[in-house]
Amino acid sequence: MNHPAPTFTGLRVALTGGTSGLGLALLQALRQRGAELAFVARTAAQVARVAAAHPGSHGIAGDVADKQQTHPIALQLSAALGGIDLLIHNASSLGPVPLRPLADTECEALELALATNLLGPFRLTRALLGALAASVREGRPAAVLHIGSDAALTPYAGWGAYGASKAAARHLAAIWDAELAASGIRVFERDPGDMDTPLHALAVPDADPATLQPPARAAEALLGWLAEAWLAPAVPEATR
Repeated sequence: MNHPAPTFTGLRVALTGGTSGLGLALLQALRQRGAELAFVARTAAQVARVAAAHPGSHGIAGDVADKQQTHPIALQLSAALGGIDLLIHNASSLGPVPLRPLADTECEALELALATNLLGPFRLTRALLGALAASVREGRPAAVLHIGSDAALTPYAGWGAYGASKAAARHLAAIWDAELAASGIRVFERDPGDMDTPLHALAVPDADPATLQPPARAAEALLGWLAEAWLAPAVPEATR
């Protein structure tokens, strides 16, 4: 279903992994729809380049997998936007590259996947709960979105670190939602499908890009779903 651009106008969105692939496509689509946006990525030069190319966006160089950076990142996101209405956990790690069986996966590779895909989102959500709760008190919608994967449901051989971390993140999101829904904060997990992104190219280097959806198309579909699942129920019928 298509949703009009004003749907996201004025929403304050914090996005992790915003300099390439789906993250960059979401940044562009959200800005086009009038959202205020701050994004996080690890490489300072890429952050500066993307922020310069998208006026009005706020770039923050940081690593969500690093526990010590959680609160500095959270403070910068909140300060840049004056609050948070939507937090999107898009930053992701495959773990070992090239992919390999669990028996050949080093502990450090599994730890990196868990830190990026599970612990980082948990810590950042927790650090920004106050900002999300403030949005609810102000009468604004508030939500967290985890970008998921079918690897969270299907046990693909060789994808152990990634699949296990994404499965845990999927369940984490469901528990967050069960615990927070009554307070007005929703937590979602959504698989955008296979995309022609740098991450996918790392995982499956011989994949035919023509068989994969462009990130921009995936971002459009994802935002349409989010508007239907979250924003539409949050807006009183008389104001639609």
